[in-house]
Amino acid sequence: MLIIEPAQPVQFPRLLAVWESSVRATHHFLREEDICALRPLLLNTYLPNLRVDVARDENGTIYGFLGTAENRIEMLFVHADTRGKGVGKLLVKYAVEQLQADELDVNEQNPQGAGFYLHMGFEQTGRSELDGEGNPFPLLHMKYRR
Repeated sequence: MLIIEPAQPVQFPRLLAVWESSVRATHHFLREEDICALRPLLLNTYLPNLRVDVARDENGTIYGFLGTAENRIEMLFVHADTRGKGVGKLLVKYAVEQLQADELDVNEQNPQGAGFYLHMGFEQTGRSELDGEGNPFPLLHMKYRR
């Protein structure tokens, strides 16, 4: 049984490990230098400025996390070892039902992620050539169909 609860700053290093595991399994378009550049941004800029919730077991092991701001899912990462086991689904349902999140962006070059969100009830509403940092990683804009 997984518990979803707000992340504590002391957990951020573990979230970084979950993020890296997830990114290496799904974001094959990122180069090693991209991942290295994103690590400090995630740890020092993104995580402290989002509402972050973790999915953990009763022993405290974190399997995935979700970052939201207002009505947007800004990030969702599940450890590669637990992909396909319902952690992401649980986190998205929590975001939609408890946090009223209904918008997100997903990298176009992450077809597994885009397919997951379509399966979860989101639909594509637009596309951008660049990501939020101005990098050439196109984003698909999605909205939840209520």
